[in-house]
Amino acid sequence: MKRLFNKIHITPKTKKSLFDWFKAIGIALLLVLFIEGFLFDTYNIPTTSMEKTLIEGDHIIVSKLNYGARDPMTPLSMPFFSKIYSDIIKLPYYRFPGYSHVKTNDVIVFNYPIEDNKPVDKRTPFVKRCVAIPGDTLRIRNGKVFVNNKVIAEPANAEFNFLVRTDSTVIDQTELDKLGITEGGPVMDLSTYNLTMTRKNAGIVNKLPHVLKTEILCEDSGLYAENLFPSSTYYSWNTDNYGPIVIPAKGATIKLNKITLPLYYRIISVYENNKLEIKNDSICTINGVAAKTYTFKMNYYFTLGDNRHNSADSRFWGFVPEDHIIGKAVMILFSIDKNNSFFNRIRWNRCFKMIE
Repeated sequence: MKRLFNKIHITPKTKKSLFDWFKAIGIALLLVLFIEGFLFDTYNIPTTSMEKTLIEGDHIIVSKLNYGARDPMTPLSMPFFSKIYSDIIKLPYYRFPGYSHVKTNDVIVFNYPIEDNKPVDKRTPFVKRCVAIPGDTLRIRNGKVFVNNKVIAEPANAEFNFLVRTDSTVIDQTELDKLGITEGGPVMDLSTYNLTMTRKNAGIVNKLPHVLKTEILCEDSGLYAENLFPSSTYYSWNTDNYGPIVIPAKGATIKLNKITLPLYYRIISVYENNKLEIKNDSICTINGVAAKTYTFKMNYYFTLGDNRHNSADSRFWGFVPEDHIIGKAVMILFSIDKNNSFFNRIRWNRCFKMIE
């Protein structure tokens, strides 16, 4: 073996050629890392929570320029392998200047806030629609979203669960397939269906032969859903009737009592890293000092999925802190239908489609 290596002679020209190759690869790698870290990134849509705006298999481009890129809070990580990292070194949160701010109805990508076992920038990416920004008062009544007492525009592709009744005749599945209705089906008997669809498609289904009635499913006001944020009996809220709730803004001060603590306890103790102790159900100490008020250090946001009855969003886990926001979803790069055959898997009509 030693003789074999002795026979290998690397000329100066070969050395220069190898150096040029490694140099080109290094520059390309740094360029990709710069683009991914500060300009744009791509994400795959794994669930139906944003249908029909975004569907399973969509690969989207996320702009970090809009709101400004974050610094790498966990710098010791393997490029292109987000699950391989070390949190021995942590950088404080800093966001570079962007050319806009998060606005109502923006589709945003952020790290899942309650994944506490991971650093902020290594938590699972979520994509939802921002429906309320810092300082807003949000309220959902019978499925309609109100911000500061004004109803906000509903996404054209927003989906809801509808109850469909027929004269006991089975609905032709091909008719549902044409409309892209993929969630739901018969319930109880073949004359009653629970279908997830847009209001437009609900109108079309209502006109199908043998369909007698189509109505949106809506939980009654006052019904308490204990799995919703803030999981407190002080708030008799459900997915269709929620709030009013004030979205925290940086610099805003709130009174601390048994009514406000369920809403803002996690912000104070987890997101803003304070030691909070409750006494007598209403009086608390923050970092060992008695406190009756608290001033927020960050801005927060409230999100909903466009598939309003089938989305794990802020109604279930609360506010999105500003340091969790990755960027704005701007375009569908391409879309893959895993249920189709190899040559028909690409949804060509969704490629390079702007996200609204």
